[in-house]
Amino acid sequence: MNRDLPIKSLLVVGMGATAATWLSSKPNRLKVENVLRDWKRNVFPSSIAKSDAFPVEKGGNPHPSDEDDNNMVSEGAMYSVKFFNENVQ
Repeated sequence: MNRDLPIKSLLVVGMGATAATWLSSKPNRLKVENVLRDWKRNVFPSSIAKSDAFPVEKGGNPHPSDEDDNNMVSEGAMYSVKFFNENVQ
């Protein structure tokens, strides 16, 4: 038991020195950061990644008979045209 303590201590010091030497170069540090970031993303997923529901119920093309939605789309289109005409022309 008494001999195990110095061997374990030397092993830990050797591993620490090896890690410090390896992490002294920037490409190796970036690799470690990417691995840790990916690990964190897999172990602790964000609430957005966990949700299966798509947050937008009506996205994309509006239905032709939905007058409120069509009005909103036309107002949005007119806003961008007005913005372009005021700033560019």
